[in-house]
Amino acid sequence: MSKRTARQPKVMVSSGYETSVVRTALAVLLVVAGIAWIAVYVNVAKDAAVFVDFPGAKAPKDPLPWMSDLGRYNFLIGFLAIFLGLTVAAHRTTPLGRGRGVVVGMLGCFLFGLVWIVTFYFVGQDGAIPVMKDLDQYNLLVGIGFMAVGFTFATKWE
Repeated sequence: MSKRTARQPKVMVSSGYETSVVRTALAVLLVVAGIAWIAVYVNVAKDAAVFVDFPGAKAPKDPLPWMSDLGRYNFLIGFLAIFLGLTVAAHRTTPLGRGRGVVVGMLGCFLFGLVWIVTFYFVGQDGAIPVMKDLDQYNLLVGIGFMAVGFTFATKWE
């Protein structure tokens, strides 16, 4: 009588797809890195980036000169990392890329983008919301970007 071989353990869900831990971790890492990038720029490097030198003015401390040299491109880097992370999460091997996760991801991105734009219109460019007051009219692109990522989830809906 021959021995039975051990089965390889697989992470399965009820939809029948394997869950890719690497892809899921990459998606989470990109979203968190994008949020952290924007937070570090706003709280640490922005003062030196927007400083205008005039006689008698003392330059602010610049702990991250490479980041302050990028200026407003830091917002582009941060939001692109967030959008890329959400796009990676739309794959069917991640929990957000199949079943009800697709609906949650799609509606979440659509609604977040819509709320971002509506909040910008209500608050205006002179509002006190830290990231929104720095982006000016680029807030519209951020909101539309979240909606575009929502469409990547919509293409996975079965």
